[in-house]
Amino acid sequence: MDLKLKGRRAIVTGSTRGIGLRIARLLAEEGCDVGICSRTESAVLHTIAELQGKGVKVVGDAVDVTDGAAYKDWIRSAADRLGGLDIFVSNVSAGPRDPGEEGWRNLFESDILGAVRGCEASLPYLRRSDAASIVLIASISGVMAKALVAPGIYAYGACKAGLIAYGAQLSKDLAKEGIRVNSVSPGPIYFEGGPWDYVKQNAPHLYEDALTHCVIGRLGTPEEVAAAAVFLASPLSGFTTSQNLHVDGGYMQHVAF
Repeated sequence: MDLKLKGRRAIVTGSTRGIGLRIARLLAEEGCDVGICSRTESAVLHTIAELQGKGVKVVGDAVDVTDGAAYKDWIRSAADRLGGLDIFVSNVSAGPRDPGEEGWRNLFESDILGAVRGCEASLPYLRRSDAASIVLIASISGVMAKALVAPGIYAYGACKAGLIAYGAQLSKDLAKEGIRVNSVSPGPIYFEGGPWDYVKQNAPHLYEDALTHCVIGRLGTPEEVAAAAVFLASPLSGFTTSQNLHVDGGYMQHVAF
């Protein structure tokens, strides 16, 4: 299936590991030039070298999305170096790690303001594209009353819910400009060194509970989330906007009317 991505230009935040890396990798494999970032320069350089091996243009830098001015400057710089922008994927997340007010602040700055700032800095470039798309990586935690990875840490689900609502509302305003906005909400996704690897090692009862609820019988892979995100971002998905796609192995056992 040709996703019509060859020669397109994309920025993916938090793209040196986990889901973000797989999204950037799949975009590059489809012929898309890619801008990447993370907080660690060595990881950025390693990822640039890998993606350049796929025959596409790759730009990347170490940047902290919670530094609003520096982050917006980086978005503009990356888009300029790519020669424009067709796709923006907001993937960075602080994760459900820190309890208390500090955790709320970290998640708000990273997950919500990281997306808002990234979208706002990207929009002048996206408006010049003939197939512009924004994809926000959220979580099924945003539509659940149960904390998946870290029981008692409410900030993660609340901020992901805010992110989903932001994407839905933004999509309505941008549709008339030809810019599509969708969210992807992963369920339990396993990869080495990731949050569900930590759960498996330190809270095996929660890991087994997730296995029970995923009706497919296993946890997902970051490649499976990337496939959904890249399809939604692609021109082939040009009639889809304002959606929140669950990639969760059937964890959310409800009828999505």
